[in-house]
Order: sequence, then structure tokens, then C-alpha cells
Amino acid sequence: MQLFKRVNIAVLSLLTTGVLLTNCKNDESPAPALSITGVNPASAPVGTDITISGTEFGTNASNVTITFTGNVTATPKTVAATSMTTTVPAGAQDGPITVKVGDKTATSSSNFTLSTKPVVEVSGRITANTTWTAGNVYLLKGYVYVNSGVTLTIQPGTIIKGGGKELDPNARAATLIITKGAKIMAEGTETQPIVFTSSKPAGSRNYGDWGGVVIAGNGTHNQITQKDFEGGIEGNLAPSANLVATDNSGSLKYVRIEFAGVALSAATNSEINGLTFYGVGSGTTVDYVQVSYSGDDAFEWFGGSVNAKHLVAYRTWDDDFDTDFGYNGKVQYALALRDPEYADQSFSNGFESDNQGGDGTNSGVVPEPMTSPVFANVSIFGTSGTPTNATIKGNGGYQSAMHLRRATSLSVFNSLFVGFPEGLRLDNVTTLPNTVGNPSSMQIRKVILANVNTPVRGGNNLTDAQAQTFFNTTAFANQIIAAANVSTLALNDNNWKLDGTASFLPKTGSPLLTGAVWTDKASDAFFTKETFIGAFGTTNWTANWTNFNPQNTNYDK
Repeated sequence: MQLFKRVNIAVLSLLTTGVLLTNCKNDESPAPALSITGVNPASAPVGTDITISGTEFGTNASNVTITFTGNVTATPKTVAATSMTTTVPAGAQDGPITVKVGDKTATSSSNFTLSTKPVVEVSGRITANTTWTAGNVYLLKGYVYVNSGVTLTIQPGTIIKGGGKELDPNARAATLIITKGAKIMAEGTETQPIVFTSSKPAGSRNYGDWGGVVIAGNGTHNQITQKDFEGGIEGNLAPSANLVATDNSGSLKYVRIEFAGVALSAATNSEINGLTFYGVGSGTTVDYVQVSYSGDDAFEWFGGSVNAKHLVAYRTWDDDFDTDFGYNGKVQYALALRDPEYADQSFSNGFESDNQGGDGTNSGVVPEPMTSPVFANVSIFGTSGTPTNATIKGNGGYQSAMHLRRATSLSVFNSLFVGFPEGLRLDNVTTLPNTVGNPSSMQIRKVILANVNTPVRGGNNLTDAQAQTFFNTTAFANQIIAAANVSTLALNDNNWKLDGTASFLPKTGSPLLTGAVWTDKASDAFFTKETFIGAFGTTNWTANWTNFNPQNTNYDK
């Protein structure tokens, strides 16, 4: 009997063990956790490649997002199951790093810290092919010339600081000058833009802290006598049989220029803009460029045929987009957001355009090629309040969304201008012939003027009636919207913010999202035939690479 009990107990024990083993085999093992086990190096400057170690990273880079403290994202360069590499992005701050793979997220247990980059001082002339790297900060002193035949290459994420007059023995604000025959290859990326900025620390920067970027080419212009470059910069626009419309001065992509633009004296034509083009040809690439806090114009073209897309002018002192001396390129997607408290003594405009300077305006001679650029998908925002010529700060006032004068033949399509004392000012009798004909050489089509005190006017022997007849031609489909009706445009609620949080996509259902026209000059193959009016449809092309709060950005790390 005792033996029987022992056998039963043994059998029951085996059965129980079997059940337990069976149940254990049926349980699903938990999925391995995403984790970060280390970052190497743990301290590095912006632009440095680092390795993030961990588990369950996978191998699909497009499924991975890396976020540094400061809410700055980076993309992996390589990904394996237990390690990935990435480049420390501009704007990253001290703190942990977060990795997201699919819907899983992991954060490092220790902080990654930004180290200070070494500073390389640059002055005088660059006489051999040179590369500036993201591992350094470059400090420009005085006028820095890139000689003819030389290429300056700038890596993504590189910071270049412009020194003030006090840093130069000749008391000249730092200016980078790409001379005729030289090239600049400054190609950043959406997450690693190249930044030209003030040498002053965060919080103390201001308009005109340094000179700016000047690019000179061998492209066309309309000067019949030699015209020296402004600001005492070496070079000129002179008559020549060897001008090349397709000349190539290099490439600017994903580039920011901040706190540049300086008036050298109280005299006219004695200043340096944020970004200046002299006779730059269409072989040059310009795409995704932001000029912020320029102490003069943001962008100015003196002749040339260079085309551009995705331009941003932010809180400009004088004009946002200035075209002169036969510039005939094409520009699509341009944004300007003004600070209504600041304006120039010459009166600030969104567009200012001349075919010739004041010396020959009434001479009866119209030099060629004519200033005849074509701009499309432009948004320029002056003020959300009541427009006024007076400004609280600065030394001047606001004038026009578009000041077109001195025989210019500039054309604008599918664009929006809001918050100026004047909408369109057609100035000087020599401009009038460009508004007639079928089609006319100046073409203003599908342009909206909103919240402007005087929508359209003339000047200097071109009458108000003549200007209004041109703009109000029914076939041109232009519109004037009173201040009380601006809400019908359904602009973004954050459209006017100057604290770094501005956002420009129109609201769903906005009339700006439809109705664009692409006739006459706008039919050119350069233009993407969008449906929307203004610079934005449903895609925010300013994301990641722009900075609307450069005053408080630490560029030392």
C-alpha cells in the first residue's frame, strides 16, 4: 500500500511538472526593449559625428528619429541593431538624447554635453581652394576676398561669425566677398544649415553687427559706364563683350545670414546688404536662404540672371527684395516678415526695383537688359495693425509693399502683401511704357493687397489713375482687401509672431490655397505650377533650417 502511494505521488508530480512546463512554453516572451546604453563621445561640438549604442535600433534609418535636448532632431547616418551614428545638429543643447524607433522611445540615462569649438580667424585674401568644416567656428575680420579661380567650400553645420569694425585695423565690418571668377560652395542640409552670424554673444546682437556676404560674377548687367561696387569693395560692373548670362559662382543651399547689412555712411549707395549679388549668372544655385536682422536690404541683385527658390527675409531694416541694373532672374517661394517698429531713412519697402540709378532716370535713355525679374509665390507681411509711415525705432518709416520705379519691368505672380501704408507705388514716367501692351513687359497677376492704406498710387509724373488702371485690369485678377476683411484670408494665427514661434501655413479652407495663374512670363519651366497664392500652401518649407529667434541662439557650441 505504501508503495502504491509513493507511485501515485511520483506520477502526480510528473504530471504537474509537465503541465507547468507546457504552460511555460505557451507563454510569449516579452519583446526586447529599445534602449540607449551609451553615447560616444559624450561631449562634442556641433557638426561632430557621434555613436549611440543600445538595443533594438533595427536597420531601417527612415524608421529612426534622434532628438537632442533643445528639441532639435537629427537623422541617423548609419543604423545597426545595437549602434547608430549621427551628426550633432546646430541648436542642440546639453542634456539627454532620445531615440524613437517606430512607436517605441528610449532616452539616454546620462547627459550629452556640447563642447566649445575652436575658433579660426580669417582675414585678407583666400588664394587657394579652401574648406571650412563644421568642427570649427570661423571668425571673419574686415573684408575677406576669395580670389578669382578659387573655390571656398563650406561644410553643412558650419558656423561663420562676422566681426564688427572694432576687430579690423581698417575699421571695416567683416564681409565675405566672392570675387568674379571665384566660387562659393556652401551647401548645408535641412537639419545642418550653414550659418553666418554676429560675433557677439547671445542676447547682445543687433542689426548691422557685421557686413554680409557679397557674390560677384561675370553675368550680364545694363551699366553703360563703370559702376564700382558699393561700400568700397573691390570690383565693378563695367561694359564688356564677355559677359556670360549663365556664369556660375557656386551654390548657396540651406544657408542663414544673420545680423549683417551695414550702412557705411549717411550717403546713398554706401552700404552692404545681408546678401548682395553683382552680375551673378544663372549657373549659380540659390535655394533655402534666410537673411535675418539685416541693417540694410536683406537681398539685393545688381544685374545678373541668377535664379532662386525658398528665400526668407526676417525683420529687415530697409527693403526685403531689391533689384537693380538689369537683373532678370526668376524667384519662387519668398517670405518676408517685418518688425513694424524698425525702418530705414530711405523708407522701407517689401520690393524696391529700379532699372537704372537716379543719375539717368529722366535722361530718356533706358539701358538694357532691363531689370525684369519674375517673382512668384511671395508673401510679405508688414504689420497686423494699422499701417503707418512712422516707426517707434529706427530712423525712418514704412512706404510700399512694392515700389517699382525708374523704368523697371519687374513682374509678380500669385503673391500676397499685407500691412503697408501703400500697396503698389508705380514711380516715374519712364516706368509707364512697361505697363502697356499685350502682354506688357511688367506683369502683375493674381496679386492680393490687404490692409493697405493706399492700395495703388503713382509718382514722379506717373499718375495715380495710370497706376490704378494697370493694377485693376480685370484680366490680371488682382485684389484689394480692406483691413476689416483681412480675416477672410484665414491666415495662420501665429503669422505675425516675432518671438520665434511664427507659422505661416494658411488655415484649412483659406481662399489663398486655390486660384493661382501661370500665364505669360510665369509659364516658364522654372516655376512649379502651384495652386496657392502667396509663399505657402500646405507644406511648411521653412521647417528645421530657419531660425526666427537668432538673438538667443548659442553658436559657441
